[in-house]
Amino acid sequence: QVQLAESGGGSVQPGGSLRLSCVASGSIFGQNTMGWYRQAPGKQRELVADITRGGNRNYADSVKGRFAISRDNAKSSVYLQMNSLKPEDTAVYYCHLKVGVTTPVEYWGQGTQVTVSS
Repeated sequence: QVQLAESGGGSVQPGGSLRLSCVASGSIFGQNTMGWYRQAPGKQRELVADITRGGNRNYADSVKGRFAISRDNAKSSVYLQMNSLKPEDTAVYYCHLKVGVTTPVEYWGQGTQVTVSS
């Protein structure tokens, strides 16, 4: 069973930066995509960014140019560097792992709060 553990959330002023980290415990084999979703109060969970094992990245339009996703396959870890944060980035951020292509299995972290406020 794979478990995901996030860290790095917190409170920051607009324009500030935060770095989220997520490490997966357990064995991960084959094609997989790691990423970050977020959910603000009263809104649906949305994709922020994800990255395949081979390094292909995908970003939500709202974070392009401000956020950067990376991963370390040897450490089964994924990171999200968030710069130029805005109040609308305030949300719970969830680490996500999808393993497989034809019949993917998905895993979620517990979530970490990011608050952007002056």
